Amino acid sequence: MKKFGLIGFPLSHSFSKRYFTTKFENEKIDGHSYELFSLENIKDFPKLLDEHEGLCGINVTVPHKKNIMPYLDWISHDAKEVGAVNCIRVTSESPVQAAFDGELGVKGHNFKLEGYNTDIYGFEESLKPLLTNAHTKALILGNGGAACAVKYVLGQLDIEYQIVTRRAEEGCILFGQLTPEMVAGHKLIVNTTPVGTSPNVDECPHIPYEGITPEHLLYDLIYNPAQTLFLTKGIEQGCMTKNGYQMLELQAERSWEIWTSKTKHP
Repeated sequence: MKKFGLIGFPLSHSFSKRYFTTKFENEKIDGHSYELFSLENIKDFPKLLDEHEGLCGINVTVPHKKNIMPYLDWISHDAKEVGAVNCIRVTSESPVQAAFDGELGVKGHNFKLEGYNTDIYGFEESLKPLLTNAHTKALILGNGGAACAVKYVLGQLDIEYQIVTRRAEEGCILFGQLTPEMVAGHKLIVNTTPVGTSPNVDECPHIPYEGITPEHLLYDLIYNPAQTLFLTKGIEQGCMTKNGYQMLELQAERSWEIWTSKTKHP
């Protein structure tokens, strides 16, 4: 049995478990399972590996996308740039060789842990088909772990961005400082906050929605509900909208590609 799974806390619901379980059934991939591993403290990660031998691949969600990194033997360039890992490939390469390579991870195991960030791929590939010449400046709502891949992708696409937060942070502005004119001047708005996630469907980020135009694109990383209040307010202003479901599908497939590969990805 080849085992895969997701670590994070809390794990009240999981797109990944549903997605991969369905994938294994539909594609008749026998002898594979995908489980949830609730992990409140990252220090318990080595113990989890001991208790669940045979893990071939692990997805990582909040709050561990950053603090998992010291436990890995090797981290891809993109994940290092972003500063977050959401996909781990477990290989049988010797940690002795890893030591020669200067790669240090979980001690006392006969396998190697490689870290990747598939959120980058998921966000970029789902965003690019929607971009127009109007989308040269963006607002990123929130600056938590979910914003890491968004900032990286926008930088790669040469889209200037401004981060908006609830609390004062260096290089960010506060939600209360946003004006309709500022919203109008940033034709791409990406919500990386959890505000509006089910069951709190009557909530949305507090921005001047009257500044949104038909040229705008509102992208919400939330996928449940499929149409958040944030997106509804954009539709009311006549603009394009996108939820986070395709991003999750793309990052999941990228994880599967990495897990089943025999070589490292860049």
